[in-house]
Amino acid sequence: MTDFLEFLKETSYPGRGILVGRRCVYYFIMGRSENSRNRVFFKTEDGIRTEAHDPAKLSDPSLIIYHPVRTMGRDLVVTNGDQTDTICEHGDFRRGLMTREYEPDEPNWTPRISAIMHEDGSFELSILKRKDGRCLREFFCYEGCDEGKGYFISTYQGDGNPLPTFAGEPMEASVPSPEEVWAALNADNKVSLYANVNGEVKLFNKNSGD
Repeated sequence: MTDFLEFLKETSYPGRGILVGRRCVYYFIMGRSENSRNRVFFKTEDGIRTEAHDPAKLSDPSLIIYHPVRTMGRDLVVTNGDQTDTICEHGDFRRGLMTREYEPDEPNWTPRISAIMHEDGSFELSILKRKDGRCLREFFCYEGCDEGKGYFISTYQGDGNPLPTFAGEPMEASVPSPEEVWAALNADNKVSLYANVNGEVKLFNKNSGD
């Protein structure tokens, strides 16, 4: 099992990441450009959405303004893009994601990562990524996990140009506290963190001074 804090400290730019554990889920966003860094998480009735910290500096909202977290019945949906809405509109995790593909941000072709948590503790992770010019849709189903352990998936393996797409199965990792995760994320690149532990939601926004 990977020490999640050490992984974050050693990885300057995993991009966007989802960690699902027992009765908890974390979602963070990072940024290298001014447009990507100009964001905050904002609570909504059924989850959260991203907003521009300074609307005057927002140049292209298409891939950075969206609902990362929404409830769907008794399930919780967490994603790195507007596929959250697609899943909720279809009322089904897989059916919704089968209509979507990776982001059109050549040459990175950023993957779409998604998770759904069920009331019984089971959950599913997914990544939609580009391979050989086509979309590869991968799904990973878990009946649950032990206390203190979770599964992590991110958009990238690390920094680079182009950015290297996440590969393999979700990483089995320790589950630290939200405060520890926020502190471990790269200080220059981190933007926001959503943490839901036992139903208690905490938001961390660098642009708000966190």
